Amino acid sequence: MQTEAQTRKELIDAKLYTAGWDVNNLIQVKQEYDISVPLAEGVAEARTPYEGHQYSDYVLLGRDGKPLAVVEAKKTSKDAAIGREQAKQYCYNIQKQYGGKLPFCFYTNGLEIHFWDLENYPPRKVVGFPSRDDFERLQYIREHRKPLADELINTDIAGREYQIRAIRAVMEGIEKKQRNFLLVMATGTGKTRTSIALVDALMRAGHAERVLFLVDRIALREQGLAAFKEHLPNEPRWPKVGEKLIAKDRRIYISTYPSMLNIIREEDNNLSPHFFDLIVIDESHRSIYNTYGEVLDYFKAISLGLTATPTDIIDHNTFKLFNCDDGLPTFAYTYEEAINNNPPYLCNFQVMKIHTKFQDEGISKRTISLEDQKQLIFEGKDVEEINFEGTELEKTVINKGTNALIVKEFMEESIKDADGVLPGKTIFFCSSKSHARRIEQIFDSLYPEYKGELAKVLVSEDPRVYGKGGLLDQFTNNDMPRIALSVDMLDTGIDIRELVNLVFAKPVYSYTKFWQMIGRGTRLLESHKIKPWCTEKDGFLILDCWDNFEYFKLNPNGRETTAQIPLPVRFVGIRLDKIQNAIDTQNNSIAEKEIYKIREQIRELPKNSVVIQESATELQKIEDNDFWTVLTYEKMVFLRTIIKPLFRTVSQKDFKAMRFQKDLLEASLAKLANETEKFETLKNNIVEVIGQLPLSVNTVAKEEVIIKLAQTNSFWTKATDETFDGVADKLSALMKYRDGDAQPLGPAKYDFIDSLKTKEMVEFGPEHSAISISKYREMVEKLIIGLTESNPILQKIKEGLEISEEEKQLLAELLHEEHPHITEDLLKNVYKNRKAKFMQFIKHILGLELLESFPETVSRAFEQFVHSHTNLSSRQLDFLKLLKEFILEKETVQKRDLIESPFTILHPQGIRGLFTSSEINEIIELTKKVAA
Repeated sequence: MQTEAQTRKELIDAKLYTAGWDVNNLIQVKQEYDISVPLAEGVAEARTPYEGHQYSDYVLLGRDGKPLAVVEAKKTSKDAAIGREQAKQYCYNIQKQYGGKLPFCFYTNGLEIHFWDLENYPPRKVVGFPSRDDFERLQYIREHRKPLADELINTDIAGREYQIRAIRAVMEGIEKKQRNFLLVMATGTGKTRTSIALVDALMRAGHAERVLFLVDRIALREQGLAAFKEHLPNEPRWPKVGEKLIAKDRRIYISTYPSMLNIIREEDNNLSPHFFDLIVIDESHRSIYNTYGEVLDYFKAISLGLTATPTDIIDHNTFKLFNCDDGLPTFAYTYEEAINNNPPYLCNFQVMKIHTKFQDEGISKRTISLEDQKQLIFEGKDVEEINFEGTELEKTVINKGTNALIVKEFMEESIKDADGVLPGKTIFFCSSKSHARRIEQIFDSLYPEYKGELAKVLVSEDPRVYGKGGLLDQFTNNDMPRIALSVDMLDTGIDIRELVNLVFAKPVYSYTKFWQMIGRGTRLLESHKIKPWCTEKDGFLILDCWDNFEYFKLNPNGRETTAQIPLPVRFVGIRLDKIQNAIDTQNNSIAEKEIYKIREQIRELPKNSVVIQESATELQKIEDNDFWTVLTYEKMVFLRTIIKPLFRTVSQKDFKAMRFQKDLLEASLAKLANETEKFETLKNNIVEVIGQLPLSVNTVAKEEVIIKLAQTNSFWTKATDETFDGVADKLSALMKYRDGDAQPLGPAKYDFIDSLKTKEMVEFGPEHSAISISKYREMVEKLIIGLTESNPILQKIKEGLEISEEEKQLLAELLHEEHPHITEDLLKNVYKNRKAKFMQFIKHILGLELLESFPETVSRAFEQFVHSHTNLSSRQLDFLKLLKEFILEKETVQKRDLIESPFTILHPQGIRGLFTSSEINEIIELTKKVAA
């Protein structure tokens, strides 16, 4: 058992050194730092630990020689929290003794480090000490940050009312010392812009100097870099083009999860756990935390999660990670809210279901055409042997004719560009890379006039996809290609506003992913960035070729996915099972051998992993040989529940070798436990795998004797436990050469003629605008524009000439005669403007005068008001949102309404309880302007 002195020398000194603190350098670190606390008047000697001379284990010094931090040390066998109050008192006493700044507070037992930013945050567990630069940055932030309530929001970056409310909700949480936030915002509503505007406000207010923006794919990293460059051009960013190594002189860092995980796991990692002040986690869903949660564990900064997943679908663990109650994120803005806003913030969509005969009825003698059956016979193939279900398409059977039919239907039904010839920008969601390549070939063969430029495959592992001039850049910014054939890469996050067609050429079972895919098309065009191949967009089309919409009507939450236990965890679990069996059956030699092996596996756990560092206390318990002498029931439970899950951190291993070792271990356990049937099954699988080793490879040929022997029954009948070990030692490393891994047999391939079984529009999702209203407007506008060619009154109006009241009356009568429903009252309802007069509607239709609808007028007025008052609190912004909705519904509002329901929901006194007198007067003026 370590003493405190040993703990300090072997553990704490090393961790300080890692952070750049040399404990032997008196300019950096002072040990046993003398703190003199005055005694009470008339008292000769200290009566309590709070008086007289005190000695802090470590004091870390700034460049000015003044204390930056106190570190209180305890030995490893003690709870680090015992030093909590002691460290706090030392910090305050140093401040009293020397005046000035309050040192940062740390307490540790060498295995765990706790950081207490006194008077700011409660203590939190961290994986390492801050560097001197970190401390000085944190100290500067502590001293110079401004109240966030007074900080304005840059509405040029994020100016929509809901974006401002989202930013204000986070800023208010930070003021309340919260550190974790979750924004749930529908795809296309500007999550990235909202987070950039928040970063801008926090930096201006001095709350953050370095920000990490985490994404899950390279394409999204490039998109993020472009967004930060556009909105915060003066903030230095990492990485620049071609940069591989992390640079420490930037303010904005954008990285994929795998890249940042590799950086913090490197042996020479010099990126402090305190390097960032804020981390923004894009697409915050469960799979990211399972795989890359280590990044968030390492950097204990303020964290902001962004997701488009609806709140009722978000995984419980996501809410838990951000300290939110289930279903209650920091802020939420739904797709329905976005499309129902006036004007809408997102596009609505239409769905066309396309289903072929083979998809419905399968591929068999019953469904294959007589012509194709004759061709099969001519080729010497048996029609009777062909029998596939429709669900097997693109899995066990591929039919070129089905894919060709889908392509042809797409070209016929898709939304076209302004010329009406070529489809607008489109994503095909394909089931696999080979499927995407087949679709690409079909486009090339059916439409050769486009010389192979119409449709292109975009997959993440293709280096030609990325960067300026890459395939993604071409698809986003050039006329061609029009169609991106994607396998996962474009399913989420990609922001291409000109997308007007989405083709679901595969089944989707995740509701979260389904809506993320739909979200690729929901963005509206930006008027200042109109591109010639997409000059207008008021909706988009989804071609559903696999009944996805029908599936999610019946299964709103999608298919439940079971978490896959990582191979290294399963491997260790089997070893623990074998140890338990060997102990129970008193096979002591086997138990000792397997215990030795599992201890070796534990020693190989990645030391630089945050998960392993944070589990140092638990791992120390099993370092002692005494732990393993007698493995009691309690110890085995500890190994299974605490130690086994740590093997999820194992990476960069030869997993083919490990899988083979795991199979051998499982077979040896079945033999040890006399599970004959299970052993036979496992043994047959091992024999098959060994048989796939190619003896033509020299390295494999060296083990030809054992390879051939291990494929005989007699070998396994006589096998002992040592036999399994011998096979593992000799053959595991050869598994990478297996023939079976190199070329799987693959699906059956045909080119049968398929036919269309179903083609129909599908009702799904938020309600579409009423068809009758849009048709009415279209009819009125077409009639008036047609009459303008012959009607002298309309011609005078178009030329900008004044007309008399008599002419106005004549025109109204003429239109009423042409169509009895063209009345001023009906026009007011259809154009949603109760204030406009008859002539204003005519001028609007003729393009002479822009006529806003009442909802547009109200929304614009409220948006302008919020833009000029971005320092309003969340509750005040909620009040304005409620007031806007009230006016849109009632079309009027009185002063007394503002102190009655529904406004009393936010405060018992309504507007009086939330705003000052001058602010109330401004709001009254606003209501008069829009609802007089």
